[in-house]
Amino acid sequence: MARRPAASSAKKRQDRLRRDDRAFVWHPFTQMEEWEQESPIIIERGDGRHLVDTEGNRYYDGVSSIWVNIHGHRNRVLDRALHAQLEKIAHSTLLGLSNLPSIELARQLIQIAPPGLQKVFYSDNGSTAMEIAIKMAYQYWQQQGSRFRNKKKFLSFDMAYHGDSLGTVSLSGIALFHRAYKPLLFKTFKADPPYCYRCPLQLRYPSCHLACIQPIEATLKAHHQDIAALVIEPMIQGVGGMITSPLGYLKAIRELCTRYDVLLIADEVATGFGRTGKMFACDHEGVTPDLMAVSKGLTGGYMPLAATLTTQRIYDGFLGAYDDFRTFFHGHSYTGNPLGCAVALANLKLFKRTRLLNVLPEKVRTLQRALRGLRSLAHVGQVRQLGLMVGIELVRNKRTKEPYPLEDRIGHKVAMETRRQHLIIRPIGNILVLMPPLTATLQELNVIVEVVKLAIQSATRSPRHIPTRS
Repeated sequence: MARRPAASSAKKRQDRLRRDDRAFVWHPFTQMEEWEQESPIIIERGDGRHLVDTEGNRYYDGVSSIWVNIHGHRNRVLDRALHAQLEKIAHSTLLGLSNLPSIELARQLIQIAPPGLQKVFYSDNGSTAMEIAIKMAYQYWQQQGSRFRNKKKFLSFDMAYHGDSLGTVSLSGIALFHRAYKPLLFKTFKADPPYCYRCPLQLRYPSCHLACIQPIEATLKAHHQDIAALVIEPMIQGVGGMITSPLGYLKAIRELCTRYDVLLIADEVATGFGRTGKMFACDHEGVTPDLMAVSKGLTGGYMPLAATLTTQRIYDGFLGAYDDFRTFFHGHSYTGNPLGCAVALANLKLFKRTRLLNVLPEKVRTLQRALRGLRSLAHVGQVRQLGLMVGIELVRNKRTKEPYPLEDRIGHKVAMETRRQHLIIRPIGNILVLMPPLTATLQELNVIVEVVKLAIQSATRSPRHIPTRS
């Protein structure tokens, strides 16, 4: 009899939390009218690679809590680092002062970054790190003399995503997200992404010989005197659909930027810290950008922290007497936050202690083998993978590559099916995204893919879905 009041109390609490969520919380990238009709999962705690809701249900965190978690939740090393720093100080400003964790973290970031990056500017998240890169690139050229002052524009990619602040939205190219804000944005030169599955040139890799580079070179050749920087998500465009670049593409982009004296900004917010199988995506082709933005995995998924790394050349372009006014007038209240920097340091130590990058290749191969079983499904158009980053493109007609109408919400339907099997994923339209924590076991990787396979089969089993042979 004693259990009934407790059960009743738990239900009342759950009902109240759901009411309060609907009443007060506005969720990101969410149509709230639909959300208010749903019964949300409310996460209360984490346990390794699992999330646990307020009713005690466990879910595998198949997207690393939107691409941030590296070592799992409640990692003892990261927990201790936060506790230890709290006993010293939670925050002090970097405006006119410095702090121990920010200095040590900057030194270690430069040690692991692509060679030639020398300076670290801290901020709070991926959008701010990219805004800083944009402003640095622009101001750098304005301070290089009158012959460079026309270099005010940027070259970026369609289907790119660099954040949700207005500068980063200007560089991005996802119409569904950004068309409402078009009157607020600055104009950029745009290039087609290396989307081999839907090649705009109607060619096939590798016989195309990277023909998609040629229009980019033409733009740089014609307009390099007006272009401050080319902005790229190296090796894989994330939110645009997990679009992987063909071998040699990034290196070719670097060479073009060097040839035409255009800065290269690498957005490693999603790809950094082991996601692609290397510490940074640029490492796959030995590329050093002029500016590189990092965030997400920087703290192992614990704290909001970001950094923009740049070269000595860029840094020197801001030096001068006070009354030259070459200062980079940018900063945030929580820039270089000691708590964030302390847990980021612990994150990097965990990479070394566990030799995480050394064990990733076997996990990447295991995931690759498991994903082969999806390619034969009637509504899987293409499976794209780089490291432990995976995009599964669902199509209505496999032969013609006809996509599902967005209003069909096929990705959402699959995600709801996986949720019933206690796997959390977050699709992007028709693209299913898998991005498990880097500590996922080989068995877990196989199970994740099997759950997704069954969910795809279930969600696409309908008379209106046209089965085709691959």
